[in-house]
Amino acid sequence: MTNLSELTTLHVGGPATKIVRATTETQLIEEIAKADEAKTPLLVIGGGSNILVSDAGFAGTVIVVETTGNSYEIDACSGGMLQVAAGVNWDEFVAFTLEKNLANLESLSGIPGTVGAAPIQNIGAYGHDVSEVIARVRTYDREEKAVRTFTADQCEFAYRDSLFKRSGDRFVILDVTFQLRRGEFSLPIKYKELADALGVELDAKVSTRELRETVLALRNKKGMLYDENNQNWSAGSFFVNPIISAEQSAFLPEAAPRWPQADGTIKTSAAWLMEHAGVTKGESLGGAKISDRHVLALTNSGSATATELIELARSARARVQEKFGITLVPEVRAVGVEL
Repeated sequence: MTNLSELTTLHVGGPATKIVRATTETQLIEEIAKADEAKTPLLVIGGGSNILVSDAGFAGTVIVVETTGNSYEIDACSGGMLQVAAGVNWDEFVAFTLEKNLANLESLSGIPGTVGAAPIQNIGAYGHDVSEVIARVRTYDREEKAVRTFTADQCEFAYRDSLFKRSGDRFVILDVTFQLRRGEFSLPIKYKELADALGVELDAKVSTRELRETVLALRNKKGMLYDENNQNWSAGSFFVNPIISAEQSAFLPEAAPRWPQADGTIKTSAAWLMEHAGVTKGESLGGAKISDRHVLALTNSGSATATELIELARSARARVQEKFGITLVPEVRAVGVEL
């Protein structure tokens, strides 16, 4: 029996009753319908990069989405429209867009996972979210038992959030269509850390390839690039950056990062809050460890259990709550365990 530890980047998780690898859209829909008809608990995963599964595993059917392929049209003026299957590796897709001289995804380089997972979490990095370039999302609606397509507006994207995330497991992503700009230069750099790494001023533009290489280097420095052979496995950032009210922001120390949002709220740094609440790089609980490189990554040093990881996350969150009165929200999806 296959353990889910073999299918997740954290390398933890017990066995599933049944595991199916869906390589075509038809097979994916058929397996979902079969499980739903039998009222069998169902877990759909892609690259397993944003999930923490309990040590007991999953008593039901796990479908691993491995659909591949894309279709695209590229115009010299309007750019490219690309329809990409849900099972395509995200970073390989980003690299593909650069090969086609298409821009606007380079700052999202190195994020682990699949294309189908991208709109659910509205993945983002260095001042940009994937929602900026999504034209539409095709899904299988498990309630209606039908294929449904959503325009970008209908996806209700927000910071690390979407209609799909808020709807639980109702919608399974089949493919995503992206509208990308044709060009070899990036959008203006809005993130100071990235500008410093590039050696440019804020709002400068650089080549998309240089930006990708720099982003990959930064992610690697923070331990945010997944390497199966490196036994400091993680799910990337464990918590999202909190969005708080202006009143809450006023109670934070002056040095705390503050990024004003369009609706008047303030985004601050989960990593800064953790570090200033006493969470330290390298602290551990059994085989679970706060990354040596970045406090926002909880890692499996080779022998961690899901229980140890969740206890370490609870400890970190409790210290932030006690120090700043802010409750960190997990970015990682927990299955069979609760924070």
